[in-house]
Amino acid sequence: MTRKTKIFAVSAVAGTLLLALLGGTAAAQGGIPWRGYGGWGRDMMSGTWNGGMRGGGMMYPGWDSTAPGGARLTMDDAEAIAAQYLANYGNDDLQIAEIMQFSQNFYVEVHEASTGAGAMELLIDPYTGAVHPEPGPNMMWNTRYGHMNGMGMMGGRYLGSSGAMRISNEQAVGLAQKWLDEHMPGVMAGDEAEAFYGYYTIHTMTDGAISGMLSVNGYTGQVWYHGWHGDFIDMTSGDEAV
Repeated sequence: MTRKTKIFAVSAVAGTLLLALLGGTAAAQGGIPWRGYGGWGRDMMSGTWNGGMRGGGMMYPGWDSTAPGGARLTMDDAEAIAAQYLANYGNDDLQIAEIMQFSQNFYVEVHEASTGAGAMELLIDPYTGAVHPEPGPNMMWNTRYGHMNGMGMMGGRYLGSSGAMRISNEQAVGLAQKWLDEHMPGVMAGDEAEAFYGYYTIHTMTDGAISGMLSVNGYTGQVWYHGWHGDFIDMTSGDEAV
């Protein structure tokens, strides 16, 4: 066996072990398969991002979170934390548009004051107060504020991910409902699709009440369900938020 052949064989074995590990992790985590329009599959490459957020999470601009006694934070606490995060972020054009309380986290929707456009989505740990950019579309599809700036996990820019989104609000709701009918029968897409840079986020409804949310890529129509929130508890929006 030549040296090149040995290297290739070792690389192939390593790749197989990595895929097996990822597959085992995905199977252990479970969750709803993404299988969006042209999607990747499950968990790490999908809309069922199940990464642990509690304890030792990423800390972003200048927020030193504490939660004495391990008590669960209130909605007022979350609003104050989100406001401090944006103050430290250093962009005066960003403002809180909506805060939703779930069993696993607080969700914060941030808009641009000057345009009214959705800018970014944040998660707050309900016990530690740690602030995280929301995973999934917020990081992968957001062409202005996302960590990937429109790039895929493998570094390839999404086809057509520049300029105005091709998919309208109404089309996004339709694509969301089609995905829900196939994967979560009985769950309905909300009437409004909140536009961010590169994608839309839409509430999901069960028996007429908010039960979660998903996102639709504004260029490809791919659907990504937010599988990391848990049960919906409460929300503030508009003038009710800080």
